Amino acid sequence: MHRVGSAGNNANASRPRKERRLTYVLRDSNDSKHCSGVNCLILPGVDAPGGGGDGGHYLFSGSRDGTLKRWELGNEGAVCGVTFESHVDWVNDVVVTSNDTLVSCSSDTTLKTWRAYANDGECTRTFRQHSDYVTSLASAHQSNIVASGGLGCEVFIWDLEAAMVPLARASSEAGSEGRYDGFPSGLSVPAERLSTANSTGNASGAMLANSYAPISAKGHKESVYALAMNDSGTLLVSGGTEKAVRVWDPRSGAKQMKLKGHTDNVRALLLDPTGRLCLSGSSDSIIRLWDLGQQRCVHSYAVHTDSVWTLASTPSFSHVYSGGKDLSVYVTDLATRESTLLCTEQQPVLRLTLQGDEWLWVTTTDSALNKWPSQERASLKAFQRASTFVAGSLPFTRARACMDGSAPVALYTHPTSTIPGTAGIVRHSILNDRRHVLTKDATGNVKLWEITRGTVITDFGKVSFEDKEKELFEMVSVPAWFTMDTRLGSISVHLDTPQCFSAEMYAADLHVPGASEELKLNIGQETLRGLMASWMTRRRQRSSITSTAANGDAESGIGEHHPDRRPSSDDSHDDSNSHQPLVLPAFEFSTSSPPSIITEGSQGGPWRKKASELDGSEDEKDLPWWVMDCVLHNRLPPRENAKCSFFLQPCEGTSLQILTQGKLSAPRILRMHKVVNYVLEKLVIDKPLEDSVSETTSTTGRQGSQQAVGNGYGPFRPGSRVWQQPVKPVVEIVCNDQVLPLEMSLATVRAYIWKKPEDLCLQYRTVPNR
Repeated sequence: MHRVGSAGNNANASRPRKERRLTYVLRDSNDSKHCSGVNCLILPGVDAPGGGGDGGHYLFSGSRDGTLKRWELGNEGAVCGVTFESHVDWVNDVVVTSNDTLVSCSSDTTLKTWRAYANDGECTRTFRQHSDYVTSLASAHQSNIVASGGLGCEVFIWDLEAAMVPLARASSEAGSEGRYDGFPSGLSVPAERLSTANSTGNASGAMLANSYAPISAKGHKESVYALAMNDSGTLLVSGGTEKAVRVWDPRSGAKQMKLKGHTDNVRALLLDPTGRLCLSGSSDSIIRLWDLGQQRCVHSYAVHTDSVWTLASTPSFSHVYSGGKDLSVYVTDLATRESTLLCTEQQPVLRLTLQGDEWLWVTTTDSALNKWPSQERASLKAFQRASTFVAGSLPFTRARACMDGSAPVALYTHPTSTIPGTAGIVRHSILNDRRHVLTKDATGNVKLWEITRGTVITDFGKVSFEDKEKELFEMVSVPAWFTMDTRLGSISVHLDTPQCFSAEMYAADLHVPGASEELKLNIGQETLRGLMASWMTRRRQRSSITSTAANGDAESGIGEHHPDRRPSSDDSHDDSNSHQPLVLPAFEFSTSSPPSIITEGSQGGPWRKKASELDGSEDEKDLPWWVMDCVLHNRLPPRENAKCSFFLQPCEGTSLQILTQGKLSAPRILRMHKVVNYVLEKLVIDKPLEDSVSETTSTTGRQGSQQAVGNGYGPFRPGSRVWQQPVKPVVEIVCNDQVLPLEMSLATVRAYIWKKPEDLCLQYRTVPNR
């Protein structure tokens, strides 16, 4: 499919633009566990009085793996009930409103809403107001007011009830499928789309004319890391890299005061239910208690030795639990200023949440969730054994020097229970064959992945990553058809067009049954077919049902008719490999742990969904056009020349004739045994058994770039002569005085043997029969 510039913008019609990317995320296990640090945690009914009636039985967590999970708490432990998957980057914070709406924010710059206690895990709305990472949320427990702040120096106050009105109207117009104006359920109608609809003056534009916009709390000049709101939604506090606590009226966004005192970033905030007192934790390691009526700091607590990242308080606001970069969790009596080391984690502490008066949930940069007894469950003997001190206003390093000099003793040494996670990937190496990736996780386990199938081939255990990487090294050169990262704690493979179609393999090397020796397969295309197999099957079913309903005769094609497209010459090859299955075994992805698709359509922003959950209704408004062109119509975009030019000459000192006077050209994946066959076919030493077989014309000079014949490569086909044994000579190919293995490709020879920018030079010679 070709892009056509729109009228009125012809000046930019020829300007190249970045096409939308498709990413797939691979997991080595099912979705019942997080695989990266858990940034946020909430217990509705405890953190949000007046929340869902079932809230006390559920725990919600958001992770750096991009997902949220709902855990069902019971006497037997916690079970993952639902995974909420739509964010395409870290989930940074989560709240539950009074009407049981789950709200999350992410480094993908969006806020998303979900039905907290539904079992479908479907995103109900996406808000794209922020210009940078959204780092923090705060909610008013007695209303549906939610505030959001992020790195874009922005704070927005959302009335979710009002924000849902345009979407509800759109849904009522969408019909039974819950679609409006081309947007599938679970994807939001972006603001720019609404403004476009409004400008058209049509019915849908009029319907959405009063589209919702949040209140902006203007005044922040730097990034926002923390927010807190009182229960009634009449007071909002924010903090960040400005090293100050700002106070706002969330009903108007008006500034009320600015509290200074911290010497580093403000990372955590708490308000008491009345909004009179505020607690702040900072990277300066100090916790401060502010009296907002007096507009001053009334107490400072020097408890930690490093940054304070999270705070949690008892409902009465009498004690505060704190954790952060120093791995320690302390409980401090705000009145007496006595602090006790409750426990020590193995990783920096990211979030604390109280469950009633008895338990404290702790999350870290690890993927597990730990449940610890709170102070109320401690025995007198345990308290006597633990380190308790008065948290003064001096840094704790000085306070500890005033103690007996021994290391602090924690009240508890082991959590009561743990919701385990899987170890996130922290290191990776793409092997030279560009189909396998070596990874190392946070526990030191080294694994070998086949990314064209999304599976772990070998688990090497705790071995040296460097040694295993050297052991798996292969002298082979394959174009870089993908990029990847492990930011989410798992493998994220990025496909961009046309680069993702730059690598090919022989079908015989993939053990495709019945494939000819000459058949080439595009690795990117076959991988896309494997990823989109479920989508293609369901799309066929939808197309068949629609067509049968329309005219009683099922359509023969699997794609939709697009009147703005002209069939390309490649359409004739759509069914050329009809004898092959839809997806080759070497590209079949797991159905028990399917990959997640992250991409962006022509409208709206990026979205994420399990490949197995695509229902076939997704089209070019949801998927990149080049993906659909590839998997539905077998059409690939124009690519750079995939051929390699080289000279083929006899070795010095031999009496063999010169077969060609100019350069030859062949695919980069051409193996040396095909070059040997070519030399045998052209070489005249002894009379062959069959004189009648015609010789292939030598490609010299300009003929070296002749069009490949069929699935072959011009002259490089299996030898047509049948040599009479033992007359047939043994020919070997030499480059830089090194005999080349028969299975080595032209690209590999150029990369590892020739190592020069000039055209490759190969030499041939005969050796005695062995």
